[in-house]
Amino acid sequence: MITPRQWTLGAKLALVGVPFLLLAMFSIGGLLWMSWQLEGGAAAVNEAGRMRMQAYRMVVSVATGETNTLSQQVAEFERSLQAQREGNPERPLFVPWDDSVRQRFAVIERDWSRFRERLAGPAVPATASSLGTDVAAFTAHIDTFVAGIEAHLSRWTSLMHLLQVVMMGLAVGGAGVLVYTGYRFVLEPVGWLKQAIDRIQGGDLGARVECDTTDEFGALAGGFNGMAEQLQSMYRNLESRVQQKTAQLEEKRERLESLYEVTQLVTETTALDDLAQGFTKSIARIAHADGVALRWSDETNQRYLMLASHGLPLAMLEAEHCLMAGDCHCGAPNAPPGARVIPIRAMQPARMGHCAQAGFETVVSVPIRLHERLMGELDLFFHARIDISDAERSLLEALTAHLASAMENLRLNALELEAAVSQERSFLARELHDSIAQSLAFLKIQVQLMRDALASGDEQQVQHVLGEIDTGVRESYGDVRELLMHFRTRTNGEDIEPALLTTLRKFEHQTGLKATLQMRGQGLPLAPDIQIQVLHIVQEALSNVRKHAGAGQVWLDVQQQPQWRLEVRDDGQGFANENGAHDETHVGLRIMAERAERLGAQLDVLTTPGRGTSVVLTLPALPRVSAVSADLQPQAA
Repeated sequence: MITPRQWTLGAKLALVGVPFLLLAMFSIGGLLWMSWQLEGGAAAVNEAGRMRMQAYRMVVSVATGETNTLSQQVAEFERSLQAQREGNPERPLFVPWDDSVRQRFAVIERDWSRFRERLAGPAVPATASSLGTDVAAFTAHIDTFVAGIEAHLSRWTSLMHLLQVVMMGLAVGGAGVLVYTGYRFVLEPVGWLKQAIDRIQGGDLGARVECDTTDEFGALAGGFNGMAEQLQSMYRNLESRVQQKTAQLEEKRERLESLYEVTQLVTETTALDDLAQGFTKSIARIAHADGVALRWSDETNQRYLMLASHGLPLAMLEAEHCLMAGDCHCGAPNAPPGARVIPIRAMQPARMGHCAQAGFETVVSVPIRLHERLMGELDLFFHARIDISDAERSLLEALTAHLASAMENLRLNALELEAAVSQERSFLARELHDSIAQSLAFLKIQVQLMRDALASGDEQQVQHVLGEIDTGVRESYGDVRELLMHFRTRTNGEDIEPALLTTLRKFEHQTGLKATLQMRGQGLPLAPDIQIQVLHIVQEALSNVRKHAGAGQVWLDVQQQPQWRLEVRDDGQGFANENGAHDETHVGLRIMAERAERLGAQLDVLTTPGRGTSVVLTLPALPRVSAVSADLQPQAA
């Protein structure tokens, strides 16, 4: 196959311009040659005029008798004649020879030979007169020679003018050809390219450059057409790509919505059944599942309890309410981590086939794990054969992780609530045992004494026992009211002062005694659980003042720095306190001592009979970090 010749733009322009350049060079060369010939002919004419002058000078020299310069003049004439004959390129001097000019020059040479002989003869007047006649004829022949040269020069001048006109025509024609060539080879392809660019900018991606040349513009047009084709192809695929990206963004949006929905569910739900039912409904809508089963496992992962379900037949729910591990493809504790796609019809049939009987084709089983511990399983049932993508798999695993965390939080909250209830019950039992139970035991003894006094008929003893019973009942009633007041007292997470003021106001209202609170220093706040114990100790000290002190006024002094120190003082009757030992009748002191021991605090009872009693509670110094963390704890209920 013969490859066509590839003509470049430079080659085309050179092919068009070189002929005109060559013609111009030839024309210029011809003009230069003609100018040189004209210049040489003009020099020959000048030299002929010189010869004529030299001839007259020689005749004058002969006529005047100045023959001493005649030989020199003859030599000069000989040199001029030789210059005419041979020419002189240096001057330049050229005689345009032809037959007529040669004949005329031959006549001049012949006349010169005779004239030179006459000049060499004797100088007589007759000779001088004849030399004048001869020189006139001789110069006439020179003029004829000059006329022949001028005729040649005239023809060359006419030819040179014609050549100049031709050169002007060549210049005009060459300019026109070059303009046409430039338009045809340069401007027109550029115009086509510009039109195609304008069409593409206007949105017409089908615009092409119709250029079939093989030069640079042809290559440029081919590159432009290829670029336009690629751009058009990209534009055709742009819509599909936009749809693909939009689908991906929509998928991510749905995933975020799903995560937000489940997060909101696990955050707002406080009951296990509500959480399980809400999660199964949400996951069915998110995964577009036809049925959902949420199974929770025991500690050994051998039994799976149906915690909640959605879209499953009643017969299937009853049959699989408690699923043993290994009875079905679901409930597999040894399954690999991550979501599993189980094709029901294609799998090895198990002992249970309720899902197949219900018309399901595919099960997606997602284990529910928390800290690498298997807690349960989420099963999604579909009537069609499906597969899940990596994004869907990741979403399901993330949602089940949220559910596992929420279930664990509910369990921990339930345990915490149970512990709080147990603690309150223990506290209530201890309070009842240390206060009401003691009073009831005392009343039981007094009732027995009343029976004995009635049996013996001792009226005085009966009245005495009735008085003791009345006092015991009153004290028991006061203890009950005081115990209720203890339970209703609340602390402040930042400052204990409002709780102390409330306690003192209740004490004043109950007893009618004046109670004064004095706070000194600015210390770190107490933790809520420590505040509760401190309040109970203060309330117990005030209860002892009410029961035993017979005081007229009570003071509560609180010092916060360098450590917490609380002192309950009264101006009552005091009591004997040897070596700090408390007998069994001082139940309130024993209760306060036990509370102080649990706090790691020191309890001191300073009393003098007849001068009042002081109960001093000194708390251990709290580390700064512990105090700050206690300040950040939630407020006690």
